[in-house]
Amino acid sequence: MDCAKVGKLILHLRKERGLTQKNVADALNISNKTVSKWERGLGCPDVSLLAELSEVLGADMEKMLEGELDPNRPDNGNINRIRFYVCPTCGNVLTSSNKASISCCGRKLVPLVPKEHLEHHVMTVEEIDIYNYISMDHEMIKSHFIRFIAYVGPDMVLLKRLYPEQSANIYIPVMGRDGKLYGYCSRHGLWVQSMHPKEGAAYDE
Repeated sequence: MDCAKVGKLILHLRKERGLTQKNVADALNISNKTVSKWERGLGCPDVSLLAELSEVLGADMEKMLEGELDPNRPDNGNINRIRFYVCPTCGNVLTSSNKASISCCGRKLVPLVPKEHLEHHVMTVEEIDIYNYISMDHEMIKSHFIRFIAYVGPDMVLLKRLYPEQSANIYIPVMGRDGKLYGYCSRHGLWVQSMHPKEGAAYDE
């Protein structure tokens, strides 16, 4: 751990959030002098304080240890590049429209890679008035179910969470034919397909 880099980052984050050294010290039950020592690179935070410190300063703990935030380039808003993440511990579903450092339940998550074709996982789309009825024949039990279905269009994402004992069917407003459908199976992972797949299209695993 480079104390000089870590201290510089702590100083930057503290000022960015409008906090005084006393604010940080009080939140961590330590002295102002300790915070001052960190910021001058004369010592590093104790490992036992890192989780609380990262929460107070609103920064990722791993990045704090590295002493730099490594920001991404500005997001150009291309929603078609959306990334999906699912926590293997609690099942939390998260998304990002650009490269991101995402964690849940103490685990760093990596973006899911969607399969283009997945056997027995094909959604059908039927237009009913102003809605698209999206359905699929898939069991919905605790050990094997569809966790979510998402529509991704040129400038929006609509995600519907599903749960065991429900049906794997949803209604979404009609929003054109250019979007894609994503689905996530608790056993087989993420897949993607066109809103209107061709008749008889083969979906091999």
